[in-house]
Amino acid sequence: MKQAFADKVLTWFDVFGRHDLPWQKSLTPYPVWISEIMLQQTQVQTVIPYFNRFMARFPSVKALARADLDEVLSLWTGLGYYARARNLHKTANIISEFHQGEFPRSQQDLLQLPGIGRSTAGAISAICFNERVAILDGNVKRVISRVFAIGGYPGQRETAEQLWAKAEAVLPHDRINAYTQAMMDLGATVCVGKAPLCGACPVNEACLALERQSISDYPGKKPKVSKPTRSTIMLVVKTQAGEIRLAQRPPEGIWGGLYSFPELTQEELDALTPHLPSPPRALAQLKHSFTHFHLLIEPILVEIDAIGDIPRIDREAWVSEDNSEAFGLCRPAQKIIQTLLG
Repeated sequence: MKQAFADKVLTWFDVFGRHDLPWQKSLTPYPVWISEIMLQQTQVQTVIPYFNRFMARFPSVKALARADLDEVLSLWTGLGYYARARNLHKTANIISEFHQGEFPRSQQDLLQLPGIGRSTAGAISAICFNERVAILDGNVKRVISRVFAIGGYPGQRETAEQLWAKAEAVLPHDRINAYTQAMMDLGATVCVGKAPLCGACPVNEACLALERQSISDYPGKKPKVSKPTRSTIMLVVKTQAGEIRLAQRPPEGIWGGLYSFPELTQEELDALTPHLPSPPRALAQLKHSFTHFHLLIEPILVEIDAIGDIPRIDREAWVSEDNSEAFGLCRPAQKIIQTLLG
């Protein structure tokens, strides 16, 4: 079945696959790497405008390495999972400094770079260098789990090992470059999460989940875990001229390196209030969800006449309508600023 599976996928890809995505114009490591990182946890249609802007500003790995992290994060604002952008910048510097601007060609060597895991390394080495290695992004996991009826949540070790083993077992010996793209396309356009187009699938005759009429059971769902809710107060300072004070967060941790608002406890706000130049005013609450918890945010607005009317804070910056795109902003800060600046 091994070669028959790959042949059918490749034949389908030649006719129905996507061949005009921006990163397919040049299947060289740099654009493929940028696209693979952006596509982690993010849909293609969302990624395309970000990819185009990013490549226009940083057309090469050396250009990315020379850039300030702040600018990289500003172009990433809205894509989420900002550790991806920080790792891109780190990796660009490593490739420029230690690899003379050339990407390693093998999956194993690519795995040594920040932010590049097994599947991403496999995609780069397979697409760009035709290395015979498997990938297992979310789309490919779905195809493999359904065709071969591999149950269980893919995030669990035992299930992941089964998926990797099967993905490697059906690899063709030729056209690895095209096959890798074909498998991603098959999962993204036909073997989709809900209402898959089984009639259009090139391997539907071999699909065990379809045969058993249990498509919805694969892949297995993530075990539900109740997320705790945490609370914080964000202090928002705005001048009469419409300048809004931000503070850059530490490089590591939640929203690392991004700009947000200083966070306070209720006790700290109570102690600070008598010393503020105007009474604080509560804005609409926000709820932001992370992988492991929900964050309930209470923005508190303090209006001042001019920047000099309030003491400076560490790593502060002032944003206005004229320069708002110059900062990498966390999502709650984006929403608050949009509300205040209209």
